[in-house]
Amino acid sequence: MLAPPCRLYCLLKRAQMLLLGLGIAYLMAGSILLLQRSSIRVTQPNLASLPPLLSLAAPPTALRPAGLGVRTRSRWASVQPQSGGGAKASRHWPASQRLGVQHLHRRWFHSLLPESPEQRAPLHSRHKGTYIGCFLHNASDRALGGTMLYDLRKMTSSLCQDTCSESGYQFAGLEYGAECHCGNRISSSRAAEEDCSLVCRGERGSPCGGVGRLSIYKVEEQLPGHRKFKNVHHRGCFKLPNSTISTFPVSSFQPNLTTQSCVETCTDKELPLAVFKKPHCFCTWTSSLFSLNQQCVGDTGLNLTSSSTHTAAPELDHYQVYHTPVLDSRCKERMFLPQRSSSLVALSSFPGAGNTWVRHLIELVTGYYTGSFYFDGTLYNRGFKGEKDYWKSGRSISVKTHESGQKEIEMFDSAILLIRNPYRSLMAEFNRKCAGHLGHATDVQLKSKEWPEFVSSYAPWWASHALSWLRFGRRLLVVHYEELQMALVPQLRLLTAFLNVSMTEERLFCAQSNQDGHFKRSGGQRPSFDPFTPDMRQMIDPFILTVDQALKSRNFSGVPQEYLPR
Repeated sequence: MLAPPCRLYCLLKRAQMLLLGLGIAYLMAGSILLLQRSSIRVTQPNLASLPPLLSLAAPPTALRPAGLGVRTRSRWASVQPQSGGGAKASRHWPASQRLGVQHLHRRWFHSLLPESPEQRAPLHSRHKGTYIGCFLHNASDRALGGTMLYDLRKMTSSLCQDTCSESGYQFAGLEYGAECHCGNRISSSRAAEEDCSLVCRGERGSPCGGVGRLSIYKVEEQLPGHRKFKNVHHRGCFKLPNSTISTFPVSSFQPNLTTQSCVETCTDKELPLAVFKKPHCFCTWTSSLFSLNQQCVGDTGLNLTSSSTHTAAPELDHYQVYHTPVLDSRCKERMFLPQRSSSLVALSSFPGAGNTWVRHLIELVTGYYTGSFYFDGTLYNRGFKGEKDYWKSGRSISVKTHESGQKEIEMFDSAILLIRNPYRSLMAEFNRKCAGHLGHATDVQLKSKEWPEFVSSYAPWWASHALSWLRFGRRLLVVHYEELQMALVPQLRLLTAFLNVSMTEERLFCAQSNQDGHFKRSGGQRPSFDPFTPDMRQMIDPFILTVDQALKSRNFSGVPQEYLPR
């Protein structure tokens, strides 16, 4: 009679020991994981009084190793509003503590990013410039004041130097191992070399800055007149009084003055505007003097690369004005909305319609970050800080989305509907899928079976996306990509009025002078054949007509004439 109770007792005792063993194993595994996560080393001696690490703003979710081209929803963003109190408290910390927290946050975020193939094996430095040294670079002492470029995965000294050289700068500086700064003069004092101990995310073996420190290189010298500039734009012909011209900070007299040499002069002086009238070249900052109502009548653009000496209009007070590659310091100032907005504004488009480019323009012209319904690590790495913000936070001026379902559309109070020629949209999206945001699909990829399959599935989506937003959208502004290209200023005025943001002339200059940014795909590489077959066109053309009719039925102007089949 005692055998069953004894067996039951032994069984329970074994189960108890098994549960105890599992509990010990669980605790050991947790301890190992905690030790791994706490392996961040802080070299600053003044971090002892920092608040606990948990008070830092939550970092973004680790990116998928499969590649950055995949758009993913940010899973951590749903808890972001809870960190508001900590953000306010951090404003009262001493500067040294804020620097330490910034260091921790950078190191923590970098540790979450998967290593790129370039980082798994040591790389040799391939830069052509000369290393100058480590310099201070913070809010009060900025070593370089020119263009900035972000790439938290693949930044190298070569990439930074090439970017600065192409923008007309003489110095390139790297910070945090991932940020590139350009300039033509170093405006801060040297720092200890050990302060620039971080390695580049895409290259090992070269100094890549530190926290508030720049590793500065002198880029390869180019002969005068042979420097090639990006982001140089002809602002126009302006009528300016001679008394005003005399107050400009830089002036030069050159008998053989050309447009190229004047732009070079002003770029070297780190001034954003070159004011040209042979034989005089003036350099200055942007101001209300260069508003549209001051332009000459019948103004035409000029060719920068031409070596011919241009004379302006016959009047003595007419000058040709160019935007140099130097970005006005005011153009770099961007922030989240100072007060959370209760109204969500969508920036909706079919993939490949230029959503990233329009976001870049909106941020330049308003000074506020744009958000995203997704989390695209590539865009965040290149400076779109709103990517990691929760899309419903109300802190962004607008929110990128490609969604076209009724439920998703009705979550927004208003929307900017961006439409692009479907042939170009399809081509742009296929390029992105094959070669990233800036690359191009090869002829081999366009001749593969993937291309017709892509067109057959995506072309109907181009139409359904526009039709759904026209049907379910509450308050819409329709913007055509091609019209934004041809008439940038009037379209930007419409955008800012719709967003209920006042646009200053200075901000308008920002958008005009850096309208391409670092995310506009080069138009140089084209397929050697027409990738759209007659069958594809027979499928796409009716979609264009359908969207055109839907636009007109909602009292919008129809699609541009170039869309319509001939």
